[in-house]
Amino acid sequence: MFVSFFPQPKLFFSSAAIWSLAAILFWFFGGEQLGAVFGLPPAAAGAPPIIGIAVLVSKPFLWFYIYFVACVAIFYAFWSWYSPHPWQRWSILMTAVILFFIYFNVQVSVAVNAWYGPFFDYVQGLMSGTGKSTNGEFYTGLADFSWLALVGMNVQVVNAFIVSHWIFRWRTAMNNYFIENWARLRHIEGASQRIQEDTMRFSQIMEDLGSSFVQSIMTLIAFLPVMIQLQAHISELPIIGAIPQPLVVAALAWCLFGTISVMIAGLKLPGLQFRNQRVEAAYRKELVYGEDHADRAQPATTAELFANVRHNYFRLYFHYIYFNVVRYTYLQADNIFSLLILGPSLVAHKITFGALNQISNAFGKVTGSLQFLLTSWSTIVELQSVHKRLRAFEATLLGEPLPDIDQRYLARHGAEDPA
Repeated sequence: MFVSFFPQPKLFFSSAAIWSLAAILFWFFGGEQLGAVFGLPPAAAGAPPIIGIAVLVSKPFLWFYIYFVACVAIFYAFWSWYSPHPWQRWSILMTAVILFFIYFNVQVSVAVNAWYGPFFDYVQGLMSGTGKSTNGEFYTGLADFSWLALVGMNVQVVNAFIVSHWIFRWRTAMNNYFIENWARLRHIEGASQRIQEDTMRFSQIMEDLGSSFVQSIMTLIAFLPVMIQLQAHISELPIIGAIPQPLVVAALAWCLFGTISVMIAGLKLPGLQFRNQRVEAAYRKELVYGEDHADRAQPATTAELFANVRHNYFRLYFHYIYFNVVRYTYLQADNIFSLLILGPSLVAHKITFGALNQISNAFGKVTGSLQFLLTSWSTIVELQSVHKRLRAFEATLLGEPLPDIDQRYLARHGAEDPA
């Protein structure tokens, strides 16, 4: 799954993590200030924030863009020299482009959150009659948001297009790799399904899950400092009272509670989903044999195989009942959780309308990022089941023992281990 698309996967991902960590640490401990040498200094301390689209082309942002490109170029040059790979332009360069677009969209969200404060305070002044304005000023304020939304939307569309092509290239690499070794893989149960369908499903799931995971991490990194600044408006939490870092503590505790609850409720689902794929494959294979051989796919055989399918699905549906009860109860409660913790500060008149919108949006972004496992659990379950099937191919090619479920199949059907 990985060696077909990435050069030396274990070393590659380890080096990518180390290089990324080193680049981030250097940025925070001197790299950001280094831009001043090239006329692109960081924002001055105490300077008012830039509101609107201009922040994305400000000098600190331009310097970060240059820094990001330089780090990617060095990493790509090293791997092109150390271990050339036919898919390295997609697996390294296009991955970096996707990461940059995701980062850019997260910064658009941060810029929108910064726009919320002054604009909604301005709206509050108009509604209460304490502020004066003109139609031109009002629509100028809306235009700041419109430009951010327009740029963010178009970048997201372009990124979705690139991600789709990137994922299909990965599927192509997996397909070519398995086809080249077809002679050693054809005896594995469901070999044709694993090459055609499972690689397709794996790539599609990775497209959704991978993009969501990276965006969650970047959103968390971008919005956590914003939330720390905004919590100056919060005096205390309900029941608990005044504590240090109240918003951060509330967000972490709430998301940890939800994630653990859903993980416990969904503990059995990966294995059940995998069994479903097995009985579906067995039923489909018998039907395929029946197309060419009159003695196969007889009513008694197909009835038994479909009964297995029915039994497994009904069992899975049962276990999804309590899983969905836990998941949807938590998600409904999450809709009002931010207002719940802001209650004492609202009652004490310590939060303006603009600050309320900023805090609610930032809190939602942070908790949404921390709830990645919760919201993606069903997709993760499906990915795990597909991964198990494709892993049997790699085990065969590497001469490793087949997973137990494949060994049982070989024993039942009298086939020899192709490894």
